[in-house]
Amino acid sequence: MKKVLIITYYWPPAGGPGVQRWLKFVKYLREFDIEPLVYIPENPDYPIVDKSLLDDIPKGITILKKRIFEPYFLAKFFSKKETSTISSGIIKEAKTQNLLQKLFLYIRGNFFIPDARKFWIKPSVKFLTGYISVNNIDTIITTGPPHSLHLIGLGLKKKLEIKWLADFRDPWTEIGYHKKLKLSTSAEAKHLFLEKEVLTSADQIITTSFSTQKEFQQKTEKPISVITNGYDPSLEFSSELDQKFTLSHIGSLLSGRNPINLWKVLQELISEDKEFSTDLVLNLVGTVSDDVLKSIKEHNLGGNLELPGYVSHYKANNIQQTSQVLLLVEINSFETKGIIPGKLFEYMASKRPILALGPKDWDVKNILAETNSGTYFGYHEEASLKQHIQSLYKQYKKQELSVNSLNTEKYSRRNLTGDLAKLLKE
Repeated sequence: MKKVLIITYYWPPAGGPGVQRWLKFVKYLREFDIEPLVYIPENPDYPIVDKSLLDDIPKGITILKKRIFEPYFLAKFFSKKETSTISSGIIKEAKTQNLLQKLFLYIRGNFFIPDARKFWIKPSVKFLTGYISVNNIDTIITTGPPHSLHLIGLGLKKKLEIKWLADFRDPWTEIGYHKKLKLSTSAEAKHLFLEKEVLTSADQIITTSFSTQKEFQQKTEKPISVITNGYDPSLEFSSELDQKFTLSHIGSLLSGRNPINLWKVLQELISEDKEFSTDLVLNLVGTVSDDVLKSIKEHNLGGNLELPGYVSHYKANNIQQTSQVLLLVEINSFETKGIIPGKLFEYMASKRPILALGPKDWDVKNILAETNSGTYFGYHEEASLKQHIQSLYKQYKKQELSVNSLNTEKYSRRNLTGDLAKLLKE
């Protein structure tokens, strides 16, 4: 059986979407005659913890660990809240940042390149060089962010005769928050140099979206494959829907993910229809930024708002399956059109109508159309968005609100692992 070493920062008990991609690949790789070994930090600083994901780790998997120096531990002495916020990817708009936030961002962007996990690179390369040689491993996979892990792959590639696949769950220099890091000219140049070196040194690049694939094709001639995130076919479906007209969003709502057009439309609907006002529940599960909460309350939706906070992956699946409508929201910018949130596919598996709001030419729009699983709207659409929500509400009142999705099987975790296995065996 072919051995493959997977180098990842996020692993159970880490919570959130970053951990699930490779946890699920590891879960199914043995079905394709590939034995995965996993290398993770021994003492990571995970902003979100979900111990329920530990149950998904296959029995007998070799998991290698090595200590990592986490500068976020030191930063917490100054402000635990600000450190956790930035490490979670929630960055406020410049005009609303206080002095401490600006300082943290400047230090993060200019002194920790490509990111705060850079101190794990050298000790990992040294340790893994010996381990790979002794254990006859001929293929490694690095997955980022954090993109420091790709530099571990780069270091191993320079030392060993080894096949290297670099998996980009998100872009590097084109991701939305990159411009908010207050980078100096030299820091920006270093990011671009390291990105280019990784893209031209890896044997195979994997992206989760077609827009990121196109972006990288301008930077390297190496083969680039798209393997999206997906859903686990073992999900159990609930048949009982919420009694209320629930619009649920699962996951972080960052400051930039603030669909004012949606809040405005909902405000109009609750003011025009008392029954709608009584039935509507806006259920935001996970971290919600202060900017988003402020906007919601300014549109008189505070009485319809529920904030359960972070919940386990199992609980999130249950909420998805029982909600009337599932909200998918992405930042409205050119840089985010290639971001396909992992929850899209679990939304699809829940077989509930998806209401998506995001940037122009968003990759998600094509997937929704292909699978007939939901409807996309831009940030500046109001009239058509209002009509659509009214239509959904009328179906809900008749107890007929459903979705007839098609062609979703290709996005099951098992089938996607089959696509990965083909690359590994080439």
